[in-house]
Amino acid sequence: MPASSSMREASSNGPVASTAVSTLTLTNNLKHFSSGLAGGIVSAIVLQPADLLKTRVQQSHDARLIPTVRAILSGPNPISTLWRGSIPSAIRTGVGSGLYFATLNIFRKTVHNSTSTKPSTVTNLLTGSAARVFAGFVMMPITIIKVRYESTFYSYNSIPHACRDIFAKEGVRGFFSGLGATAIRDGPSGERVGVVDHEQSAALVNLSSGLTAGVLATAATNPFDALKTRIQLFPETYTNLWIAGRKVIGEEGFMALFDGLGLRMGRKALSSAVMWTAYEEGMRRWALAAKQRGGNAEV
Repeated sequence: MPASSSMREASSNGPVASTAVSTLTLTNNLKHFSSGLAGGIVSAIVLQPADLLKTRVQQSHDARLIPTVRAILSGPNPISTLWRGSIPSAIRTGVGSGLYFATLNIFRKTVHNSTSTKPSTVTNLLTGSAARVFAGFVMMPITIIKVRYESTFYSYNSIPHACRDIFAKEGVRGFFSGLGATAIRDGPSGERVGVVDHEQSAALVNLSSGLTAGVLATAATNPFDALKTRIQLFPETYTNLWIAGRKVIGEEGFMALFDGLGLRMGRKALSSAVMWTAYEEGMRRWALAAKQRGGNAEV
């Protein structure tokens, strides 16, 4: 029986039925979370060098990709340098992806249960964007730590060390620097929910749709990503999005807003494809396991 039908019947079958439906809903959300978590961790670890290079290119308009790569490769520990920040990155991307998919599932089920018609593309776009922004907000503290780990301006030796340093110098507010820019950047990422119905599409469709959506959204939101990086690295100089935008454009020119675009576009497209493909495979395996047990395969 579909989960939505079970929810509608629960209201007339008493507290026992309601408890059963709540358990089913929680289980389904955990399936979405775990599938997104796995995809996020894999993509974060594999693509960490690209993320680190993007941060270092964006931290200063004078930084260029080729000299940055040469400096890292000629250093004493090029491998560890390229993967610096992998732990906070894996936490941020893994848990963030899990939250996104679980929250998206909740939003979609809520919309589905409140109407008898299939949600429109606009509704899917809005729920996808809302889920993405929510996940970004929750993961902001670890995002700050990740970006600073990747830069050349901070020498944190552990996540607790980073937390203590940020709190001592900036207070709680320091863990949410660049929140506005992050929300504007992340919102359009939810558009791929309207491009592909992730409950019915094949893995190849998910791969191509993820690539396309990732490229388009990344190109449109790169200015906010560049400003976000500046705000998170230098909060005393770039105190908010408006000041950061004026300062960067005034001192470095409009094109500074597109620093790191190529790296970010390539990384984001691959990351989107990997996460969606891994997520789909995880959900397929959950459904197959439930079917083999004779249980409810609805996810």
